[in-house]
Amino acid sequence: MHPLYESNLTSLPLINKGKVRDIYDIDEKHLLIVTTDRISAFDVILPTPIPGKGRILTETAQFWMKKTADIIPNQLVTDISLADYLTPEELKQLDGRGMVVRKLKPLPVEAIVRGYLVGSGWKEYKKTQSVCGIPLPSGLKKAQQLPEPLFTPSTKAEVGDHDENISFEQLVEIMGREKSEKVRDFSLQLYQFAADFALERGIIIADTKFEFGEDENGTIHLIDEALTPDSSRFWPAAQYVVGKNPESFDKQYIRDYLESLDWDKNSPAPELPEEVVLKTLEKYQEAQARLTENM
Repeated sequence: MHPLYESNLTSLPLINKGKVRDIYDIDEKHLLIVTTDRISAFDVILPTPIPGKGRILTETAQFWMKKTADIIPNQLVTDISLADYLTPEELKQLDGRGMVVRKLKPLPVEAIVRGYLVGSGWKEYKKTQSVCGIPLPSGLKKAQQLPEPLFTPSTKAEVGDHDENISFEQLVEIMGREKSEKVRDFSLQLYQFAADFALERGIIIADTKFEFGEDENGTIHLIDEALTPDSSRFWPAAQYVVGKNPESFDKQYIRDYLESLDWDKNSPAPELPEEVVLKTLEKYQEAQARLTENM
């Protein structure tokens, strides 16, 4: 598949370009989200695309939004055809990477849920016996399942900046207690539902990130991507052993490669070799197939 590093649509006005997504204005109520084949790591956009990744993420996000609609409303719109707004050439350019969504006001938080002790959480635990300031029992091991999933919010950084973990009380200062509690409760409920569903299909969701928006009535919706290999750490359950990280179905393969380089994790990022690109795409494809086939 030909990679789409950035979209180039002239039929609709471009209003934002994020790390991975290009957002276009459709009308006063709707947006077009184009999930490109760009990939980011350590909050830096890499110069090498992963061909077809955008379509996998779009299809996976749509799958989960439909699956979790009984838990929380979401921004997905299914009764509008892109063919009414884009030229045939533009539709071919997107090749399944476009999603029409409702316009909502994004909430200023990355809603992270951690189910296992891994990544930055493990590094912090070794030093302080806590994760994002939340105390944990002593004696836990790397990659061990936590006694219960943790809600660990972070700020939403601008492109090129790094997200920062914040406490729940800091979130309350930003959004107010009622809204913060709703975001926390939705996040934990979504994670538990998805983790149980994925485990039946041989995937452990070690951690994940949600984003939320609200409509004119203040009703909170799930927005952006959800439970994709870009926003989650997926592990093959068959290879899971407490004490070490399994090879995951996500961009951890890219993170591990970049960690092996002499790179300061600031832009510009290094190019990815073809082997890393192909291996990453293979993992994304397998995760999607396990989660969504025959469903």
